[in-house]
Amino acid sequence: MILLAVLFLCFISSYSASVKGHTTGLSLNNERLYKLTYSTEVFLDRGQGKLQDTVGYRISSNVDVTLLWRNPDGDDDQLIKIMINDVNVENVNQQRGQKSIFTGKNTLKIIGKENLEALQRPVLLHLMHGKVKEFYSYQNEPVAIENLKRGLASLFQMQLSSGTTNEVDISGDCKVTYQAHQDKVTKIKALDSCKISRSGFTTQNQVLGVSSKATSLATYKIEDSFVIALTAEEIHTFGLNFLRTVTGKIVSKQKLELKTTEAGPRLMPGKQVAAIIKAVDSKYTAISIVGQVFQSKCKGGPSLLERWQSARKHLLPENLSKAEAVRSFLAFVHHLRTAKKEEILQILKSEDKEVLPQLVDAVTSAQTPDSLEAILDFLDFRSDSSIILQERFLYACGFASHPNEALLKALISKFQGSFGSNDIRETVMIIIGALVRKLCQNEGCKLKAVVKAKKLILGGLEKSEKKEDTTMYLLALKNALLPEGIPLLLKYAEAGEGPVSHIATTTLQRYDAPFITNEVKKTLNRIYHQNRKVHEKTVRTTAAAIILNSNPSYMEVKNLLLSIGELPMEMSKYMLTIVRDILRFEMPASKMVRRVLKEMVVHNYDRFSKSGSSSAYTGYIARDPHSASTYSLDILYSGSGILRRSNLNIFQYVGKAHLQASQVVIEAQGLEALIAATPDEGEEDLDSYAGLSAILFDVQLRPVTFFSGYSDLMAKILSASSDPVSVVKGLILLIDHSQEIQLQSGLKANMEVQGGLAIDISGSMEFSLWYRESKTRVKNRVAMVVIGDITVDSSFVKAGLEISTETEAGLEFISTVQFSQYPFLVCMQMDKDGAPFRQFETKYERLSTGKGYVSRRRKERLVAGSEFPLHQENSEMCKVVFAPEPESTSNGWF
Repeated sequence: MILLAVLFLCFISSYSASVKGHTTGLSLNNERLYKLTYSTEVFLDRGQGKLQDTVGYRISSNVDVTLLWRNPDGDDDQLIKIMINDVNVENVNQQRGQKSIFTGKNTLKIIGKENLEALQRPVLLHLMHGKVKEFYSYQNEPVAIENLKRGLASLFQMQLSSGTTNEVDISGDCKVTYQAHQDKVTKIKALDSCKISRSGFTTQNQVLGVSSKATSLATYKIEDSFVIALTAEEIHTFGLNFLRTVTGKIVSKQKLELKTTEAGPRLMPGKQVAAIIKAVDSKYTAISIVGQVFQSKCKGGPSLLERWQSARKHLLPENLSKAEAVRSFLAFVHHLRTAKKEEILQILKSEDKEVLPQLVDAVTSAQTPDSLEAILDFLDFRSDSSIILQERFLYACGFASHPNEALLKALISKFQGSFGSNDIRETVMIIIGALVRKLCQNEGCKLKAVVKAKKLILGGLEKSEKKEDTTMYLLALKNALLPEGIPLLLKYAEAGEGPVSHIATTTLQRYDAPFITNEVKKTLNRIYHQNRKVHEKTVRTTAAAIILNSNPSYMEVKNLLLSIGELPMEMSKYMLTIVRDILRFEMPASKMVRRVLKEMVVHNYDRFSKSGSSSAYTGYIARDPHSASTYSLDILYSGSGILRRSNLNIFQYVGKAHLQASQVVIEAQGLEALIAATPDEGEEDLDSYAGLSAILFDVQLRPVTFFSGYSDLMAKILSASSDPVSVVKGLILLIDHSQEIQLQSGLKANMEVQGGLAIDISGSMEFSLWYRESKTRVKNRVAMVVIGDITVDSSFVKAGLEISTETEAGLEFISTVQFSQYPFLVCMQMDKDGAPFRQFETKYERLSTGKGYVSRRRKERLVAGSEFPLHQENSEMCKVVFAPEPESTSNGWF
C-alpha cells in the first residue's frame, strides 16, 4: 500500500512538472499537415506606451508544417518542413489611414520578387529532444530573408518540462528558463546572456554611457504535444544615463496559431537524416540558425566631398558656438566612418586653415583605421607650422570614446620620433597617459602597446633629469592613474621642488580613495605638517584635501584641525572654510569631523574666528533622485593679498559613477615684489609665474602659461594686454554608443547614441598697479547636441525613431582683488548665461522602393541665466568692491 502511494506521488509530481506527452519537446503526428497563421510585428516609441505614437510594421503569413521523417529508434528525433505562404505586410498603427506607406502596394511590390520567392521557399528543421540540431536552407538566399525564416523556425525549439538550460537559436547561445504547467509552457530567454557576434562600441564612463534592458517571454499552449497557440514578446529599452530625455523602446511580437490539420505526406523511410534531406532536395545545406549580419543596400548618395561641402559652412570659426555646428560635426563623423583613406586625405589636403582644425577634430573622432592613417599621413610632427592642427588631433585622441591599441601604438611611435615643437612632444606623452587609462578601463591593460606605454611613463619619471621632462611624465601619470606609479608620486610630492611637488600631489588627488592607503597618508601628513621640509601652501593644502577625502582617522582629522591656529593667516582661513564646506555639504568626512569637534581644545573661538579672504565652497548646479551636478570653487591667497591658486571644479554624478566634467586651476606665484610685500614662508625664492591648468572630461590637458619670469610679467603689465589665453577649443565626440540587436523575429535593430560638444575654454589674468587691482577670468562656452537613433530593418521596409536634444550655454568665473588697502577686498562671481533647451523627435517608416512616412515634433524652453551662490562673506565683500558711485550734486567743474 505504501509502495502504491509513493508511485502515485511520483506520477503526480512528474505530471505537474511537464506537459502531457511522451516526448521532451514538440512532436508532430505522422502523415499530418499542420496549417498555422503567423505574424511578427515591431514598433518603436519613447517608452510611453501609446500605440498611436508608434511607428512600425507587421509581416503576416500562413505557415504549413509537416513531419518528413522520424527516427525509428526514437520519437524525439524528427525532421520537419516549414513553408511560408500568403505573405502580407502592413502598418502596426492602423490609424495611419491614407498616410500608410503600404497603401496601394501589393506584397510583391513591397518585398520584391526575389525576396518573396526566397521567403516562400521551405526550410527544414532537425529537432532532437525538442532542440534544434540542424537548420537547412538553400544557399545564397538574401540574408535578411533567411533571418525571417530563422525567427519562425526558432519558435519550434522548446521543451515540455520545467528547467533552465542553454539553447542556440536566432538570438545566439542563450540561457533559457522553462516553466511548465498543465497545457501551458512559458519560455523566458535571458537576452543579456546571449552569445552572438555583433559589431558595436560604447563610451566607457557610465555617466556618459547608455543603459539598456532587454526581456523575452514566449507562452506556448500545447495540445497533443504540439503548439496550438503561441505569443512571444521581446522588449528592448535604452536611455542615456545623464540625460533622461533621450530614451527609446523597441517592442517585437510574434504570434503563431494552429488553424487546422489535414492529411499530409507519408513519412520517408530511413535511419540517417542526411540521406532523407538529400532525397528531399540535394540543394539543401546546413546553415547556422543564429541570425546573420546584413547591410541594407544604399541607392547611391552624395560623395564624402559633397557631404563635407554641406557641413563646412556650419563649421566656420564664427559658427562654432551654435548647436548646428555640432549637428554637422556628428553627421560628418558618421559619414567618415565608411570612408576610405584616400577620400579623407583628399579633403584634408584641399581645405584651408580657417576650417581645417574642425576637420581634424572630425577625422580623428571617426576612430576608424582609414581615418587614423589619413590624419597621420597628413600631419607632420617635425614641423612647427601646424601646431594648432597637431594639438587638435592629440586632444581628440585623448577624448576618444573607444580608443584601440593601434591609436596608442601610433602615438608611442610619434613620441619616439622628432618634433618641431616641445609643447607638442609634451602633449603627446600626456595623451598617451589618457589612452592607457581608457584601454585599462576596457580590460586592455595587458595589451603590448599598453605595457610599453606604462614602461615609457614610469621609466621616464624615474630617469628624468630635466624639470620639464619630470613635469611631462607626471602629467601623463595624472591621466593614466597607474597604481604602480604611486611610490614615485610620493617621492616627488615630498622631495620635489615646488611645481613638481604640486603636480605630484594633485596627481595623487585624482586616485580613488582605496589607493590612498595608510602608507600614502603618512607621507601626506608629513607634507602637510612639514615634518621633513618646508612646502608651498598649494602643496600642503592639496595634501590636506586628499587626507580629508580618503576615510581620515580620528587623529588625522584632529591634527589637521589643531594646525589651523598655527598656520599663516590666509592658509588658516582656507583650511577653516574647507572644514566648514565638508560639514555644510555633508561630505563623507563630515561625520569624523563632527566627532573631533566635540573636543573643546579643537573647537574654540580662537581657532574658528580666523580672518582672511581665502575660501572654499561647494554647491549644486542641478540634482534629482537619479543624478546630480556639482560645482566647487576654492581660492587661496598669499599673505600679501595676491591670488595664489583658484580651483573651479564641475562634477557630474549618476548613481555611483562620476565624471570630472571640468577643472580649471589658475596659479600665480612670486608677485609680491610688485607691491613691495613679503613672501610667505617657503615661497621666498619663487620665480614670477602665472598659468592655467585644466582637466576636461577626465583628461588632463597640457597647462598653459600667462607669463613666466619677472621680465615677461613686466612686459605683460606695460603692454596692458588682457587678451584671454585659449586652454582648449574644438569639437569633441563626447558620447558614442553603437549597438546592433538581433531580434528573435529575424528583424535587425540598430541603436546609436552620439553626443557632441563645441567647446571654448579660455582664461585671463589682468594686473593693474595703477588701480592696485587684479582680476582673473575663466570663460566656458559650449554648444551641445545629443542624438539617439533606433531603427528596425527587414531590408524591404524600415522604421526609425530619432530623439535629439541641444543647448548652447556659457559659464564665467571672475575673481576681483583690490589690494589698495588691508585687509584687501576680494569678490568672486560665477555666472551662468541663459540657455535655450531644444528637443526634437522624428519618427519614420520607409520602403526600399522609396515611399516614406515622417512625423516630427519639437519642444523648446529657455533656462534662465543665474549667478551661482557662494558663501555669505563673499556676497558682503562684492557689495563693497562694486559699491555704486556716489551721485554728484555739483553741476560745475569744481
